[in-house]
Amino acid sequence: MRTRHILCPTDFSETASHALGYAVEMANLYAVDIRLLNVISLPYGAPDFGIVVDSPAELLQDQEAYADEKMKKMVSEVREQMPSGLLVHTNIRSGGVLAQILEEAEEREVGMIVIASHGHTGISHMLSPNVAEAVANQALCPVLVVK
Repeated sequence: MRTRHILCPTDFSETASHALGYAVEMANLYAVDIRLLNVISLPYGAPDFGIVVDSPAELLQDQEAYADEKMKKMVSEVREQMPSGLLVHTNIRSGGVLAQILEEAEEREVGMIVIASHGHTGISHMLSPNVAEAVANQALCPVLVVK
């Protein structure tokens, strides 16, 4: 852990921002870099019903541009909270969220994942897959799930 980066996946939500605060604290404590990851779900192409919409490729391009802009803003905020010498790395991937988070963690050999929980309980928990729970169960490194 003391020589590896901390991976913090984000969907730019308030809960993810809260988890990022914990990731920054852990990075400062262990003097390691932070890796911010945003995963864009691939656009779903539906049949043409005569409605004018962006093509899946254009939609993906728009999502990537939005994510890139949000990431730049996050990086500038995080850098203010970290001592000099520590870096903030970013990556924007597309595909299944769980698979992409796990791939990023393995490829970059991160020391820890700090991820936000969506906080659903009861029936909504059963109907909405909990990515944080799946990451905690499948990751090869320690995972901190933040509510």
